[in-house]
Amino acid sequence: MIFAVWLPLLVPFLAAPVAQRVTARLSPRTAVWTLTVTTLALAACSTLALGTLLIAGALRLAPIAALEDIQPHWLGAESWWTAPAAIAAAVALGASAGTVAWRLVRHRRELREARGESGPTAGDLRVAPHDVPYAYALPGRLGRGGTIVVSSAMLRALPVAERDALFAHERAHLRGRHHLFLSTAHLTAAVHPALRALRRPIAFHLERWADESAAATVGDRELTARAIGRAALAAQDSRTRPRRPSPVLGATSGPVPLRVRALLSPATDTRRTVAGRAWRAVATALLCCLAVSAGSALHAVVDLHADVETAEIHQTSGP
Repeated sequence: MIFAVWLPLLVPFLAAPVAQRVTARLSPRTAVWTLTVTTLALAACSTLALGTLLIAGALRLAPIAALEDIQPHWLGAESWWTAPAAIAAAVALGASAGTVAWRLVRHRRELREARGESGPTAGDLRVAPHDVPYAYALPGRLGRGGTIVVSSAMLRALPVAERDALFAHERAHLRGRHHLFLSTAHLTAAVHPALRALRRPIAFHLERWADESAAATVGDRELTARAIGRAALAAQDSRTRPRRPSPVLGATSGPVPLRVRALLSPATDTRRTVAGRAWRAVATALLCCLAVSAGSALHAVVDLHADVETAEIHQTSGP
């Protein structure tokens, strides 16, 4: 456990940039799933490693060891880093849990406030009388379809055809439950600092996913690109920041020029093929990172469990 327990805490610093390189060659939907699974796996492994460090240190305390009917000295020689590591792990786990809880409460409050705002509603569309141009996909409660919230200023900024493309983009967010992917990125970033680097790539690929879906719906990639570009310019020209809850997505977010460029490229180019030795090497490196992180975390848990079982054997056999 001495070495294995540290690997899940170090691997994310390598795996995060590798994952970004891998997903640059994937379709937006596949990229989102790849990044989300990567963040969840790395967050789970690092949390398991911290928990193992905490338990290993806590079992060195007589009152805690007594709960398992063992003596601390039966766990083997204590390393100099056991106590400091356990304290650091407790602080890290507490900070992570507190941040995750705070973000969950904040997201829920922002969604509740957004759902409580008034405005003319037609089907899944709600027009908010506001001078700031904005539009976003507001998810519904308990898996319901959700609502497209658009300000009257945004409607004035777009021609009718471009409005349809904008609405198709937001409907793609609602249909794909994209806010769950974004929330996962925010929550896992609170578990390990290296995972913060994956929040923007996940948000970008979510927008690209919705862009491609909107282009397929309206049947015009150039129209979709114009709608997104014009909406982003309208929001940028506004003196007031567009109003949007943090856990939801909107067509004007992210690096819009990159998204417009991708839409104006031929469809065969936007669905980038997975080929090339360099890409396969990077993809293999990502899989190795995930395997090392999971294997090391499990190895550390098994080692700790073996130490506890050995101590219990001493207890039953007597001094």
